[in-house]
Amino acid sequence: MDLYGAKTITLLMISLVVLGAGGSLFMQEPWQLYLLWGLIVGAGSGGTSIVMGSAIVNRWFKKRRGLALGVLGAAFSSGQLIFTPVLMNLNIHEGWRAATLFIVLLLGLIILPLVIRFLVDDPGLKGMRPYGANGSDAPPVRPDPNPMRLAMANPQFWLLAFSFGICGFTTSGLFQTHLIPHGIEHGFTEMTMAVSLGLMGATDIIGTILSGWLCDRFGKRWPLASYYTLRGMSLMLLPYVESTGQLMAFSAVYGLNWLSTVPATSALTADLFGKQNVGVVFGWICFGHQVGAAFASYGASYLHSLAGNYTMAFVTPGLFALVATGLVVNVRG
Repeated sequence: MDLYGAKTITLLMISLVVLGAGGSLFMQEPWQLYLLWGLIVGAGSGGTSIVMGSAIVNRWFKKRRGLALGVLGAAFSSGQLIFTPVLMNLNIHEGWRAATLFIVLLLGLIILPLVIRFLVDDPGLKGMRPYGANGSDAPPVRPDPNPMRLAMANPQFWLLAFSFGICGFTTSGLFQTHLIPHGIEHGFTEMTMAVSLGLMGATDIIGTILSGWLCDRFGKRWPLASYYTLRGMSLMLLPYVESTGQLMAFSAVYGLNWLSTVPATSALTADLFGKQNVGVVFGWICFGHQVGAAFASYGASYLHSLAGNYTMAFVTPGLFALVATGLVVNVRG
């Protein structure tokens, strides 16, 4: 995206998802699932994630970057809220192939044409300036073909990478795998846990937009530190939630900072390593996020097998979130 433009890469990545999902309609063997979904769809969906949003926003916005990133993060949550029930309903009543066909048609017939028609890499291509820029601003700097050479020599990169790795360790890999089993062990019904996740998604929309606004107004470092502190404290309290009311209160608080770390981390990356290099550098920081998520998915299972419950599986990530607080306090951006 830095070198060839977000539009070209986005079209390629969406095409990969369409190809992988469309091919899976004809799957007959397990290896085909691993190839089509694990590799092709995985690569395509990863290439159109928050890295794309960061690359585009940091080119189109000089002011209100945090808010714009927050709105994109909220869109990410909104998509899950809207399409997950639709796909689940199709899957239950028509089968997984119908649900997969819906994805293929949605992306191939609606999203791809919209990207072709409306996505523009840089405001200069439209004869415009980035939002909030004026004529006295310096012209855009060309991207470094190898920005990681300097980034990896900078301690600030490692502070962001490790803190965002802890973000993955305390969110997607942990909750998407283990929250519902934990709730069922505590006597909650599957429907109650589904409502809990829905509430998290709803408050995440509010929290992510609010996060972007706070970053624009108060800087990125201290809001980011507060998100990790709130997340750590809420995670350590989760094993002791016993009533539905307590569960919903936890879901609302935790949901407020699920993706709130994204606008702050992305904006700090652009400030430290250049807007023209944010695709590559933030991409590697997001790689750390996914490594953390993978460790959480497996590690929580391992701790549960040792203890017979999820107490340490949630307390341990909570402590790591407090470590992330200390890491981002030392970021100088």
